[in-house]
Amino acid sequence: MTQARESILTRLLLWLVLTALTVAPGHAAETFTNPIASSGYDPWMIRHGDDYFLVQSRHAREVCVGRAANPVDIGKNPWVTVWTAPPDKPYSKEVWAPELHYLQNKWYIYVAADDGDNDHHRIYVLEGSSQNPQDPFVFRGELKLPDDRWAIDGSVFTLSNRMYFIWSGWAGTSNVDQRIYIAELSDPLTVKGGRTCLSVPEHDWEKRDGPPWINEGPEALAHDGHLFIIYSASGSWADNYCLGQLTFTGGDPLRAESWVKQPVPVFSRTKDVFGPGHCCFVKSPDGTEDWIIYHAAKASGAGWNRNLRVQKFTWNADGSPNFGKPVSTGVPLTRPAGTKSKRP
Repeated sequence: MTQARESILTRLLLWLVLTALTVAPGHAAETFTNPIASSGYDPWMIRHGDDYFLVQSRHAREVCVGRAANPVDIGKNPWVTVWTAPPDKPYSKEVWAPELHYLQNKWYIYVAADDGDNDHHRIYVLEGSSQNPQDPFVFRGELKLPDDRWAIDGSVFTLSNRMYFIWSGWAGTSNVDQRIYIAELSDPLTVKGGRTCLSVPEHDWEKRDGPPWINEGPEALAHDGHLFIIYSASGSWADNYCLGQLTFTGGDPLRAESWVKQPVPVFSRTKDVFGPGHCCFVKSPDGTEDWIIYHAAKASGAGWNRNLRVQKFTWNADGSPNFGKPVSTGVPLTRPAGTKSKRP
């Protein structure tokens, strides 16, 4: 009986030690590795209340929303389909890059779609049916952008209590290049006035692997009185896909002169991370850290076969973001600050 009790006590002590190691700060339970989702693209994540929501398109017809208490845990809980494109409509196919925004006390999703012909891509708006962004969304129609040109990757930001819509579009009716445009919104469903081109692919790093030459995926990033638009450049189908930056210098954001382009990419491929781009940004659960969420190719030459990744970033002395370099697959990273303990 004595030996049996000693054996039980030994096993119990070993279990307690292993449990303590798993939850102690700096150990496995407090770290994660990229990718956070084995498949995914064009990520858009938003924090609302105590939860993070990530929206994705699936099967080029469905819009799905995931939910988690921490940005690195997105994908562990079941995804909910909030809208499915009906057949035989101008927006039935190639449902791309949905974004979830909470505007004027309602949820909206902006998404690009077409009828199966890429030349017909336009931006459409879905409206939430409740305060829960995982409940079904209602189709509200096309967002009528100025000049009625090809458009994808729509996003919204607010400056001085005015809403602005930014997107990637064509100047004309043929696929020569994709440019970054801005227009004002009078409400979440209506554009006010004309469009302004903020960025044309001009540098060598914006024109790799083309034509067509690519500027797309514009996302607003505000910090400490500064405003930036971070966008994706170069061919999204190739390893050189990267991020560029526009800096708002003041004045009217609808004037191209109010923005200055960084002459070099601000986030680009490494020896083992390929095609990092199309990003968004969130704060850590405790609000003290800034995190970038982006997609990358699963391997060199994988093209649009991508996964989702996150990593912390910092700020330069001039107030601009410092994204560093994409962290290699499998490297342990500390979880975002404010992560709750794994103890039961």
